[in-house]
Amino acid sequence: MIDWQVIEASLPLLGKGLLTTLKLTLVAIVLSFPLGCLIAVGRLSHRAWLSRICASFVNLLRCNPLILILFWFYFLMPMIIGRAIDDLTSIIVAFVIFFSAYFAEIVRSGIQSVGTRQIQAGLSSGLTYAQTMRYIILPQAIRSMLPALTTQCILVLQGTTVAYVVGYDELLHTAAMIAERTGRPVELYLFVGLIYFLICYAGSLLSRHFEKGLHR
Repeated sequence: MIDWQVIEASLPLLGKGLLTTLKLTLVAIVLSFPLGCLIAVGRLSHRAWLSRICASFVNLLRCNPLILILFWFYFLMPMIIGRAIDDLTSIIVAFVIFFSAYFAEIVRSGIQSVGTRQIQAGLSSGLTYAQTMRYIILPQAIRSMLPALTTQCILVLQGTTVAYVVGYDELLHTAAMIAERTGRPVELYLFVGLIYFLICYAGSLLSRHFEKGLHR
């Protein structure tokens, strides 16, 4: 029989875990999106060597699972640099590098949707390539990217659950610890699933709103 009292008793700890998850999501987005913009601009650069490096970076990250990238930084990097890295730093670096590859592809598509003529117009007016991207192309591309960016932010939130495998106290790990202590995993995981559903569903509604706005 399902006992929901364990949820009520565990709300303070679950709330703390949820706050940690949201903070981790926000940090990952705030740091990975600008990096993704730089990678996207580099991938569209006329400098072949820069474009190839950025493309290789994106393909490498997109062809590997997030959990493997996390393991690389959690276990391999301390061996390479010769000193320990704290859990949070490993998680954030892995998340930022991984998700920047996905943001880069979204930004690249958004830039290409604006068209090359405006890039040429910016360059012919005396702006540099970087200035053209910053002042002309990216502000226009952002609007068309909003639905995809919102969806990707939802995926970042879901991806934070991977931090569970290294014992970081995000929402899922907190629920697992409570379930182990109370012997009530069904109630805990159902509740956590409901929380993720509500947040992600709200995000999907926002994405649809942005998508409808593009067709007006």
